[in-house]
Amino acid sequence: MISSWILNAAVAATCATAVIAQAASVDDAKSFPNRPMRIIVGPGPDIVGRLVGQKLTEAWGQQVIVETRPGGGGAIAGEMVAKATPDGYTLLLSSAAYTINAVMQPGSFDLVKEFSPVVFCASAPFVLLVHASVPAKTVQELVALAKAKPGSLYYSSSGNGTPPHLAGELFKSMAGVNIVHVPYKNAAPALIDVVAGQVQMMFAITSIGLPQAQIGKVRGLGVSSAQRTPLAPALPTLAESGLPGYEVIGWNGLIAPAGTPRAIVAKINAEASRALKQPDLMQRLSGAYYDSAAANTPEEFATYIRQEIAKWAKLVKETGAKVD
Repeated sequence: MISSWILNAAVAATCATAVIAQAASVDDAKSFPNRPMRIIVGPGPDIVGRLVGQKLTEAWGQQVIVETRPGGGGAIAGEMVAKATPDGYTLLLSSAAYTINAVMQPGSFDLVKEFSPVVFCASAPFVLLVHASVPAKTVQELVALAKAKPGSLYYSSSGNGTPPHLAGELFKSMAGVNIVHVPYKNAAPALIDVVAGQVQMMFAITSIGLPQAQIGKVRGLGVSSAQRTPLAPALPTLAESGLPGYEVIGWNGLIAPAGTPRAIVAKINAEASRALKQPDLMQRLSGAYYDSAAANTPEEFATYIRQEIAKWAKLVKETGAKVD
C-alpha cells in the first residue's frame, strides 16, 4: 500500500506542475505574437483569412501570412495544421467543407480531437436559384412543382460532397421531393448551365449567385440561412418558406492545433472579434458577399462545429449521399 505521505507528495507535485504550466501559458500569451503567423487555407476562397489576417497584422505589428494549400478536399491544409506546433502561430481557415468531409471523407486528421476552435469569422448563405423557364416564383411553388413532377427537375452543384450538394439533399429530405443531382467540377460551370437552362436549379453561394439573380439571368427564390441576410434582404429564408429549421451556410473560422494554450486562443479570439466589428472590415466582407459574424467564444465555435458534423452525419445516413 502506498503511504499517505508519498501519495500527498505526488498530488502536490502534480498540482505544482499544473500551476507552472499555467503560468508559462500566461507568460507566452503576454508576449504573443513575437514573430510572423500563418493562416493556412484549403478549399474555397481565402478572402476572409486575408481580411482578418490583415487586421491582426495591424493590431500586433507581426505579419500574418496567408498560405493556400489546395487539394484533397482540405486534407492537405488540415493535416498540415494538425501536425503544426500548438503555439498559435499556425492556424487553419476552416469552413463548412471540413465538417462535411469529417462525415463523408474522413481523412488523416480528426476535426474535433486534433483542433482547438478559435473564432467563427464570417458566413455566406446559399441562394436557391431557378432558370427563368421554371414556372415557380416561390419556394412553396417550387416544392409543389417538384411533387407534381417527381424526377423531372435537376439541380447542379460544385461537386459531390460539397455544401451546395448537401444543401440540395437537405432540401429534398425536408420538402419530401425527388429532384436529381447533377455534380460539376466546380461552381462556375454549374451556374453557367442553370443560366443556360440546361439545369433547372442550384444552391449557389451568394458571391456568384446574387449577381446573376440581380441582372435577371436567373430567379432567386430564397436564401439558405436561418435569418434573412443583409446581402439580399428581400429574399425570404427557406425556413420561413415552408421548411422550418432549414439552414445551410458557407462559413469561415480560425482553428488551431489541439493543445494550443487557452490563453493564446483567447487572445486571438479577442483581437479577431474586435476586428470583425470594425466598419471597414464589415464593409469589405459585405462587398465580398459575406456576413461578419457576431462576437463568439472558442467554446461556442466548438459547439457549432460539433453540431454541424452531427447534422451532416444524420443527413448522409438518411439520404445515402456519397462522394463518388
